[in-house]
Order: sequence, then structure tokens, then C-alpha cells
Amino acid sequence: MNGIESFLYEISKFFLAPVLVLLCAMFVYALFCMGMLLFDVALRTFRGQGRQPIHQFLRSRPTASQDDLELHVLKQIELQRIVSRIAPMLGLVATMIPMGPALIAVSAGNAQGMAQDLVVAFAAVIVALLSAAITYVVQLVRKRWLLEELGQVLDRRTDMQNAADTETVHTLGAAHA
Repeated sequence: MNGIESFLYEISKFFLAPVLVLLCAMFVYALFCMGMLLFDVALRTFRGQGRQPIHQFLRSRPTASQDDLELHVLKQIELQRIVSRIAPMLGLVATMIPMGPALIAVSAGNAQGMAQDLVVAFAAVIVALLSAAITYVVQLVRKRWLLEELGQVLDRRTDMQNAADTETVHTLGAAHA
């Protein structure tokens, strides 16, 4: 290997440990998200409704605009969306980095060294894909629930506004009579 190839190889080796740590963290986060989703399913099954993050947001900011509410919805699912998209990329990185040493081990006739490198490569991509799949499913379900809740809140606001407008018209009509 020349100098540039050696430099690139060393850089890629340097990133293996941080990528593996990130993949483990993403997997733990995915399991946490799945647990929260199951908790919400249980609440919806036994209480008829789950946690209501938009209603909780409105309690702290009753004058929030529709844009504020939509932004809050996006923030609720943002990290799940990021994990579902980034995990496969990191899984590919964690797969490719050990492939270099595995190929070197093959050329040297070291089957055990090759097997060790391939175990890391395949385990990393499996964890990454599981993390992505779990967070993707959770994100889809949570997004639907949040949009349903947002629709209910906006419908209620429209009904309240229409009722207030009707009352104003009746008040003005009575004042002119």
C-alpha cells in the first residue's frame, strides 16, 4: 500500500469503534421507542386514549398557532425519523470497515481472522437494519396518531371559533334591534 491508501485505511479503522457505539445506542433507542409504542397501545386499549402530546403542549401554550402545533408534531417524531434513515448508512459503514482486514486475512490464509472480521461486519449490519426497521414502524404509527390528534384539536378550535362568531352575530343583531 502506498501512503494515501495506508492513510485512508487508518482513518477507516479509527471510525469503526464510534460507529459501533452509535449503532448500539440506536438499537437501545429503537427498543425504547418500541416499548413506548406498546405502552401507548396499552393505554389506548384500556383507557380509550393514549398519551396526548399535542394536548399537553396546548396546556403549556394555549395560544399556539397551527404552525406551532405542526412543528410540535414534527419534533415528536424527528429522532425516530433520523434513526430510521441513518442506521442503515452506519450499518453499511460498519460492514465495510472490517471487510478490508477480512480480505487481507483471506489472502494470508488466516481463516480465523477473516471469520472474526466478518462476524463484526454482519452483526453490525443486522443491528443497524433492526434499529431502522423498528424506528420506522414506530414513526409511522406515532405520526398517524399525532396527525389524528392534531386534526381533533384543529376541528375543536374551528368549532369554538364558529360558535364565537355566531354568538357575536346574535349579540350584534340584538343590539341593532
